[in-house]
Amino acid sequence: MTWLPLLVLALVTFGAIPAYQYGHPVVSNCKTVDGGQVCKVWEPAAQFYWLAAAVLAYAVIAGGYLRVARARGVDARVLPYVLTGVVLSIVPFAAIAAGAGAWIVRDPQALLDPSTSVQVLFRLLTPTGAIGLALLVLAWLERHVALLLFALGYLAVVLVPIDFRWGAHWSGRWEDVPMLVVSGGVLLLGSAGFALAQRLRQPR
Repeated sequence: MTWLPLLVLALVTFGAIPAYQYGHPVVSNCKTVDGGQVCKVWEPAAQFYWLAAAVLAYAVIAGGYLRVARARGVDARVLPYVLTGVVLSIVPFAAIAAGAGAWIVRDPQALLDPSTSVQVLFRLLTPTGAIGLALLVLAWLERHVALLLFALGYLAVVLVPIDFRWGAHWSGRWEDVPMLVVSGGVLLLGSAGFALAQRLRQPR
């Protein structure tokens, strides 16, 4: 069943693209610094989408795991994963809404060109980063080494980030599209790989 959460979360990730495309960002608290401006940017459509879609996604995942567990007559240890996923979905929403960037980096000038470690932390505090952390929890619960390696690889893609410089010069509403396509694609390929592996293990 490892393929199920990856498939559901891939669909959620792809579904975020229209929310970024057609939402209207709210810009406030702009401060002038050397070389430009630093502003608080709040994208309500995208953030509310991620919150609602993630909660629904983890409910679907929990239902799928419980259904299979009942059919097999075994216990499903999916509840900690689902609860972790929901909590980790709320954290980025709350952090962004509260303007956590200004708390992490006190100097507005430093926000214009943050250090690598700060950029990694910011990416971790995103919905895609939260998905990776939740997958680590699922790998631990299932004692699944292959899923652990996949989750670490997925986090590397999100945190580095690995986008093959696709859309490097895009801005505005297209700015987030490349990473959403890449991270969603990684989840989708992972789902297909685990589904194929499960099918090959089944007795013929």
